[in-house]
Amino acid sequence: MKTLLIALALIGVQFTASAQYKKASLQAAGLTCAMCSNATFKALKTLPFIDKIDTDLNNTTFILYFKPNSNVNLDQIRGKVEGAGFSVAKLTVTANFDQVKVENDTHIPFAGQTLHFINVKPQTLQGDKDITVIDKDFITGKAFKQYSTQTKMGCYKTGTMEGKRVYHVTI
Repeated sequence: MKTLLIALALIGVQFTASAQYKKASLQAAGLTCAMCSNATFKALKTLPFIDKIDTDLNNTTFILYFKPNSNVNLDQIRGKVEGAGFSVAKLTVTANFDQVKVENDTHIPFAGQTLHFINVKPQTLQGDKDITVIDKDFITGKAFKQYSTQTKMGCYKTGTMEGKRVYHVTI
């Protein structure tokens, strides 16, 4: 029994290692000066899964590099930006996929989370792919309303299904 549990644990670790977020491009709204960018930078730097951050002040964009095999929490990223007094205008995450089949308006387990793909063609994702988070408070209200017409699932409006967080994404 003990051997079986150890084997299952190792398989879980191996699966988690192959499905992960690598980096993100975060565009913040409301930044008007270098002090604003610095406040956001300092807030983001406190997240335990952030390895390093590059900034592009001209586009108010932060490139977040994640620690390998870390549990990335997209809501915590948004929370740090909002805690610094700003909002997320766009969050695009680079994820490493291993033969993950996606279809429009479907839920896919990924890196210990659930991704709901909206406005995508059926395809198999392999290697590094950029996905854009299209949840409320990650995009403009107008864009959120537009995406809401492209799904029949109520989780898009609430961000949860059966009590679990669902991240809504597009490619």
